[in-house]
Amino acid sequence: MTALLGELPALPLHEAGKYVAGAYVVAFALVLVYVAVMAVRLSRIEHELDELAEREHAGEDERR
Repeated sequence: MTALLGELPALPLHEAGKYVAGAYVVAFALVLVYVAVMAVRLSRIEHELDELAEREHAGEDERR
């Protein structure tokens, strides 16, 4: 496999630039999607935590 890669010609810089830019765009898009998914999950967790805090507070009021 290494010998085969050594024999393949490299892309000229003016052609390789398009592929490098494309790779960066794809990587950026993946990171952006990951951050968006984590933001949605965090929002749901915060919402559930607020509901639990309200239930606890309501339970304390009923005990008094």
